[in-house]
Amino acid sequence: MTPTAILAAGLAAERKSQEVTDWAARIGWVVGLLLFVALLYWLMREGWKWRAVLQSDLPEPHPVPEVLPEPRLSLSGRYHGSTTAGQWLDRIVAHGLGTRSRAELTLTDEGLAVVRPGARDFFVPAADLRGARLDKGIAGKVLTEGGLLVITWSCGEKSIDSGFRADRAAEHPAWVEAIDHMNQTNTTEGADR
Repeated sequence: MTPTAILAAGLAAERKSQEVTDWAARIGWVVGLLLFVALLYWLMREGWKWRAVLQSDLPEPHPVPEVLPEPRLSLSGRYHGSTTAGQWLDRIVAHGLGTRSRAELTLTDEGLAVVRPGARDFFVPAADLRGARLDKGIAGKVLTEGGLLVITWSCGEKSIDSGFRADRAAEHPAWVEAIDHMNQTNTTEGADR
């Protein structure tokens, strides 16, 4: 026998058919993975609800008045959530303040109206506005430096930071200036009384 014939006979003898897929095991793994993912989502939802229970002492924000006076400023953009003031990772979820959504902001002499389609609207009276700043992040959202408008306000005894991103970020500095000016005016008037 020639070496080529021996090699061909060896290759032919080693050939085996392809292994048959074990569908029962594969389906079992897929079902197990889906159950694991469902469990993770359920645990996240329960954690969100538990956080809302822990924050239940937070008073409900004021509703937006039916009629607002002449607006100083208005903008369209996104509401990215609220946190405890100065703690950009301590998200507030009570009263729908943790729900991200589109937002229409209107600043008047009476305060700040936040209208959110698909989420609960709220109003911050001018006396409760504490200031505004440009920042880069709030719980769950990080942008470039100065890409986020953060408005600090009081809800009862708690100071809250709410993060907004305007459709046109060039509007942010005007908002910081206007809210800081209102805050200084309110502080001065309060000291005169």
